[in-house]
Amino acid sequence: MAERVVNEKNDQCDKLRTSLPVPMFSRNDFNIWAVLKNCIGKELSKITMPVVFNEPLSFLQRMTEYMEYARLLRVASEQPTPLERLKYVSAFAVSALASNWERLGKPFNPLLGETYELTRPDFRIICEQVSHHPPISAFHADSDSFQFHGSIHPKLKFWGKSVEIQPKGMVTVVFPKLKEAYSWSNVNCCVHNVIVGKLWIEQYGMMEVVSHQHGLKATLNFKPSGWNNKDLHRVEGHITDRNKRKTHFLYGKWTEFIKCTDYASYEEYMKENAHKFRRAGDERSKSPNESPGNTPRKVLSKLNSLKMSSFRSLSIQESEDLPEPSDGDIPKSDSTYSIDIPNSATLWEAEPRPSNTAEFYQFTNFAMSLNQLEDRMKKPRALCPTDSRLRPDIRKLEQGDMDGAAAEKTRLEEKQRENRKKSKKSHEDVVVFPRWFKQDINSHTKQEDWLYKGGYWERNDDNLDLDIF
Repeated sequence: MAERVVNEKNDQCDKLRTSLPVPMFSRNDFNIWAVLKNCIGKELSKITMPVVFNEPLSFLQRMTEYMEYARLLRVASEQPTPLERLKYVSAFAVSALASNWERLGKPFNPLLGETYELTRPDFRIICEQVSHHPPISAFHADSDSFQFHGSIHPKLKFWGKSVEIQPKGMVTVVFPKLKEAYSWSNVNCCVHNVIVGKLWIEQYGMMEVVSHQHGLKATLNFKPSGWNNKDLHRVEGHITDRNKRKTHFLYGKWTEFIKCTDYASYEEYMKENAHKFRRAGDERSKSPNESPGNTPRKVLSKLNSLKMSSFRSLSIQESEDLPEPSDGDIPKSDSTYSIDIPNSATLWEAEPRPSNTAEFYQFTNFAMSLNQLEDRMKKPRALCPTDSRLRPDIRKLEQGDMDGAAAEKTRLEEKQRENRKKSKKSHEDVVVFPRWFKQDINSHTKQEDWLYKGGYWERNDDNLDLDIF
């Protein structure tokens, strides 16, 4: 049964689709090496990729998938203490990455001035491409109980066997009624076996979720797959108070769930089960040639420097590890990871993927509807003319017209270049982007950020005859 969403502007309900118009093309007959062979160590944002490697979403829409579990922010706002609120904000920060699992298609690069809006019962969000070089995407979401905003400057680099995605930028959650704010940066992502073998994905690095008003911090370690891939998808971390005392332990998988227990229960559990676990520092480190996907030495050195040696890892002893995969295989996640420390509470669990997800770019149910033109959007001026849903190249790919999508993608890129030339020659009669965001200092992080100027939802459509598509 299709999900339903209530439109804020009227009482009509639109059915949200649970599949795309046409299944995705097979990429088996396309050689990505022909595109990437001269790009080792380079930034990929300026490299033109064949449209077959895209998924039918703009990066603005992909960024909106942060909001799939927005209910966690509402739950957080209802908690009685800052510590309890930090737990759920941390769970939200992890949940925002869950949709990346097995998502191996590249979203379309947004055009300068491109926007995307989404309204759901729990929130509304507006995104805009605020810079072309470098590519920067900004967003602002709000509801009755929270605001969530930030900007992302994604950097992609090809390392020979893998593509590394660095989502540069800070994101901030604000609870206006409580006068509280929390911020963090997302961790790196790596797609392995881009030349030979089956593609697979991992997230790795450190994430610090900071409570600016109360001195609390959640430090989360997204563990690289490690020796024999025992740590694939695992997340471990702790919450510290303003005196840097550990109060709670967080653990789980970014693909599945996050749990939390008090630190005393964690310590007692580790003491009673010491024979099962090893300290994080005891784990053998691979050389770049031994690691899955030939992770570059530079990346490995960063990961080693970020090890959380201050507490014992939940990694199983080496004798119990999974068999090491041969080169080109997909590492198996440890299905036996069912550790349940006493006094643990589940903060978040991922929704099951739809049964047809493999046919449709490994989309979640939430992602399936993001490029849908709902009935209410088909009315004249119902959408801002710069909305991603109106991009012809994405629409044609979604409908299975590969040649048409490629032609439209080329046309839009050339049109954007021409618009840039015109804007350099004269600012007369040329719309200056961005329209809805401005560069300013984030009052919570004290860093420069792209902040929402306001006015999008109240806009006068008569003044929005913008032609970027």
